[in-house]
Amino acid sequence: MKIDVFNEIQDPRPWQDGHQAARLGEALEQAKLADSLGYGCWWQVEHHGAEEFSLSSAPELVLTAISQHTSRIRLGHSAVLAPTRFNHPIRIAERAAMLDVLSGGRLELGLTRSTVPEWRLFGIDPADVRRQTQEAFEMVPKMWTSDRFSYSSEDFEIHDVPIVPKPLQKPHPPLWQAAANPASFEEAGRRGVGVLGTTIWESIERVRRMVALYRAAAESCTAPVGSYVNNQIAFFTFVHCAETDEQAIRNGAVAAAAWYTVQALTFFEAAAAFVENVEHQRKLMEDPSGGGLTGDFLRAEAAAFTGPNRAQLVIGRVLQGEQVPDEEIFEALNEQDSLIVGSPETCRKKLRTYADLGIDRLMAFHQVGNLSHESVMTSLRLIGDLIPEFDK
Repeated sequence: MKIDVFNEIQDPRPWQDGHQAARLGEALEQAKLADSLGYGCWWQVEHHGAEEFSLSSAPELVLTAISQHTSRIRLGHSAVLAPTRFNHPIRIAERAAMLDVLSGGRLELGLTRSTVPEWRLFGIDPADVRRQTQEAFEMVPKMWTSDRFSYSSEDFEIHDVPIVPKPLQKPHPPLWQAAANPASFEEAGRRGVGVLGTTIWESIERVRRMVALYRAAAESCTAPVGSYVNNQIAFFTFVHCAETDEQAIRNGAVAAAAWYTVQALTFFEAAAAFVENVEHQRKLMEDPSGGGLTGDFLRAEAAAFTGPNRAQLVIGRVLQGEQVPDEEIFEALNEQDSLIVGSPETCRKKLRTYADLGIDRLMAFHQVGNLSHESVMTSLRLIGDLIPEFDK
């Protein structure tokens, strides 16, 4: 299992003069350290209108800057918002190829649909996002591997256009899809692209089932959107390592995990998304054809359901607007082993749990909430010392 870094460039209040420039500078310093320590990839998100939750509105520029100050670490865009009013597929292909060339062939490219608040901000019809994301997955690798490109659909009329530059990696950089539910895991596998998931709010047992779902879909893929099947699973979760378990708590790990949970559920309007996802899952479970691998997954999960766990109950309370104490949020998430927080020995055990699930990359989310830059750098170093045990 490779150990990577996942980054949002979070900028929580209270703010001081020059806070945004300071956060961007800290991200660059953290990336340079991660490169020297042997982390596998630096994954940078794309968000818009996110304020303190994420400054990463132009990740391709952040990754380009990082590329010029590092030499080994791979550079992951996780993920480009694919509906065309965010990013036209030609622009996705051009920018990604340029970054691949400038970085010496280190790019990993993810695509995603995004969510309601960003669709609303850019005036995107939710009915269009699945179709346009699929088209982007089809178009981008063909632009990279064709001298001249043509494409005709409801959304695009492109005739015999040279798309330059071409990526340095051949046939093209690895493709990924950000995924937050079983249906998206199956979708990524059937497309033949790697899957970028989250474990922060998932139990280890559910992660295990999601891994099996994705592997089954990827192994059945005979017509990948790219030139090959990128059968890889990456999960991100909150990671904070200190000299002792007690020091990790004193550094603010409890408040950081709780802050992130509340901010993420609020920014993504998770309450409304939850209702939509439940309806989509109901249709898959009741589909006369069976609903594919996801239908099987959901029916098995429903049959085994014995009631919500503590973490699910706490998240439900947050979604309903309750001010749940930080300690209670942290304890509920930590109880299901979905956080990696503590001393090197504690973190080693939790990393081993993920490695034993058979995932390919653990995206360590170090810079969270109000954790100080110094404590994040220490966490990067201490986890970096463990990398050789997991990345052979």
